[in-house]
Amino acid sequence: MSKKVVIIGGVAGGATAAVRLRRLDEFAEIIVLERGDYVSFANCGLPYYVGGVIKEKERLQLVTPDTFLRRFNIDIRLNNEAIAIDREKKSILVKDRKENKDYNLDFDYLILAPGAEPIRPPFKGIEEVSVFSLRTIPDTYDIDEFITQNNPAHATIIGGGFIGLEMAENLKNRGLDVTVVELVDQVMVTLDREMAQFVHQELYLNDTDLVLGDGVDSFAKNTEGKTIVRTQSGNEVLTDMVILAIGIKPESKLAKECGLELGQRGHIIVNKNMKTSDDSIFAVGDAVQVIDLITGDSAVVPLAGPANKQGRIAADNIAGRKSEYNGVLGAAVVKIFDIVVAQVGLNEKRLKNTNIKYEKVYTYPINHPSYYPNREKLALKLLFEVPSGKILGAQVIGGKGAEKRVDIISTVIYFSGTVFDLEQLEITYAPPFNNAKAAVNVLGYVASNMLKGDFDYWHWDEAGKLVENNDYLLDIRREDEYVRGTIGNAIQMNDLDLRTRIDEIPKDKDIYIFCEEGYRAYIAQRHLTQRGYKVKNLVGGYIFYKMAQASKEELLTRIAFN
Repeated sequence: MSKKVVIIGGVAGGATAAVRLRRLDEFAEIIVLERGDYVSFANCGLPYYVGGVIKEKERLQLVTPDTFLRRFNIDIRLNNEAIAIDREKKSILVKDRKENKDYNLDFDYLILAPGAEPIRPPFKGIEEVSVFSLRTIPDTYDIDEFITQNNPAHATIIGGGFIGLEMAENLKNRGLDVTVVELVDQVMVTLDREMAQFVHQELYLNDTDLVLGDGVDSFAKNTEGKTIVRTQSGNEVLTDMVILAIGIKPESKLAKECGLELGQRGHIIVNKNMKTSDDSIFAVGDAVQVIDLITGDSAVVPLAGPANKQGRIAADNIAGRKSEYNGVLGAAVVKIFDIVVAQVGLNEKRLKNTNIKYEKVYTYPINHPSYYPNREKLALKLLFEVPSGKILGAQVIGGKGAEKRVDIISTVIYFSGTVFDLEQLEITYAPPFNNAKAAVNVLGYVASNMLKGDFDYWHWDEAGKLVENNDYLLDIRREDEYVRGTIGNAIQMNDLDLRTRIDEIPKDKDIYIFCEEGYRAYIAQRHLTQRGYKVKNLVGGYIFYKMAQASKEELLTRIAFN
């Protein structure tokens, strides 16, 4: 007997579920309800249409309703909105917006893929000014049309997350000046702040203003028709248009009204089969609450990759195949002007709120050998459990290949790998692509050395206390590096002179050693330690110490990624 499956929502998760189910069951009746004008469109490509990188509108729509019907025999109903679900009768009340009529649609199985909607707080004056969000194709056209017709000189983006920063870059590409206003003291809150500083630098170097640690209070118009964005501190930003990018919330109203179990933040709770609290109803995508693969806690990761996997798994189970979704890692990547920002797993901010004992390492390699043209720097941070070495998370920022390194680490995390596994991984090497000592291998070397006790260490955030205590700081960089800045009253001694000047170093004190990136200091530390000195090495070197606390003016000197 054929099944009748209705899917509410036809973008990533919903569209994937529909075509996967058809591949498994040629005889199922599959209906997709989409309240908007488009199905299976490229949400993640929308900022790039605004910026002119994607020039043709039709490229944003991946598959048309006609293709769905002719290739898959799937009934796509655009402008058809699900109004209510009757779980007992297995029926949906649907409003056909084009025909302006309601009808009932029965189902054997239902997949909820409603996605999420942009958060739009009731700021005072928000209805009086030109405020846009970016979630759908019509949103994109509205922004593009406004820019084309009004030729604005300045845009203010509220929120410094993925969409906000992608929009910052693309609006700059359209010739606008841009200010990003962010409530917390950094952009991209999923990064640890010292890593976010590399992003701040890139934004400043591309003439993007940042207002950090200061949220929006209200909007207003001045006498010349300009928009005023007033912040909570009393500052004002004069602008021509506003993009709201402060986050999203799940579209779970239907699920709530029909009595499905929801999480604390309103997301639909599902099991590993993507089944809700009703055996006939599945849910996928941005509206669901799943499991964090590392901690086992509840998690919400509104990304296209997880949504597509979840849609496939829901379809498998409806078709009679037992398939499970093991959880999310939150692997993500974004391009911001000339750098790549990639991350996976837990950040340090989250780890501090757990009972997990962890450590961290930083490295600052180049993405391929220095003798090959166009080398670029990468800033890497790895978090791992102590003493097991189990990898907990990573953040990589910099030039080409940043995402490759995170993809490798993500794979190791998925299989419960450790830093000792990173040491042993066999990574492809050729001068255009990688170093013979691959960056992920080096992360493994440093972290495993730490766990094996091969070197003692200190971190950049301990520097203030060391300076205050007048501890012995030894800067073994060259003099030209030293004069550009050091830590406190550190003694400068070129590492190449260490063997001839070793008697100048006191044996009765703890030596806190550092160089630019950590490697030279490690070599010196191994030398000194074997001669009886008590030496601790600054993990990641001076570059991470400097970046972590650099002001806007200092970042504009291009501390990193020279």
